[in-house]
Amino acid sequence: MKIYLDLVFFMNFGFDFLLLLTVNLVLKRNRKLKAILLGSLVGALSIFFLFLPLNTITLFLLKVLISFLMVRITFGHQSPKSFGTNLAYLYFVSILLGGFLYYLNLEFSYQNQGLIFFHNGFSINFFLLLILSPIIIWCYIKQVKSFKTSYSAYHTVELIYQHKHYRYSGYLDTGNKLYDPYKHRPVILLYDPKLKIKKNTKMIYTPYIGLNHTGIIPCIVVEKLIIDKTIEKENVLIGLSQESFKIEGISLILHSDLF
Repeated sequence: MKIYLDLVFFMNFGFDFLLLLTVNLVLKRNRKLKAILLGSLVGALSIFFLFLPLNTITLFLLKVLISFLMVRITFGHQSPKSFGTNLAYLYFVSILLGGFLYYLNLEFSYQNQGLIFFHNGFSINFFLLLILSPIIIWCYIKQVKSFKTSYSAYHTVELIYQHKHYRYSGYLDTGNKLYDPYKHRPVILLYDPKLKIKKNTKMIYTPYIGLNHTGIIPCIVVEKLIIDKTIEKENVLIGLSQESFKIEGISLILHSDLF
């Protein structure tokens, strides 16, 4: 079996570059391309450890040391927290990319007849891996950005109403511009059919304008509202929606004026 050292080095360098580039983009470290290339070069040099008479534990420790050097060289001097975050993301992306490529190779390399699996002589070659890897990384970055954009608007909300505590998943909707016409207080929208309202409760009726209709929504005043256990507001106006919201898992629409 022939091993082309230059090809293995180039592959290792390419993968390390993709990993460091992903960490740089996801965490928005804004490092220059030169630093990423230098860190990738250090990582690629680790293949020479394979030609040394090292046991498994020593080889593992050396690879860990190399990963530390890659992060240090690429992202420069950082606080322990930033260094740990960079290192954790490097390992996470490595596992993601390596696991996915292993899965693809396994799927294409083996066939089965019932519960019997056998190798069919085909495997994903290096050049195909180089093509697939950037695609996998790009999809990962896109999903992470989408996740961060979407879920940054989600908040844990606690209401105290008539001395009872209620917990909801809230969503900060910048399109919620609803105010009551009397004191110009921001109105939070809530859908909770189980919320018990006493018969003698004083309602505040607030007009609203939707996309295709107008109406009036009944509102109650809650004693306290707590967002993410950090923001506390008293005597907050809650509009009682008769319809559930289209956002998955959300019972409460927050108002931007509360932040």
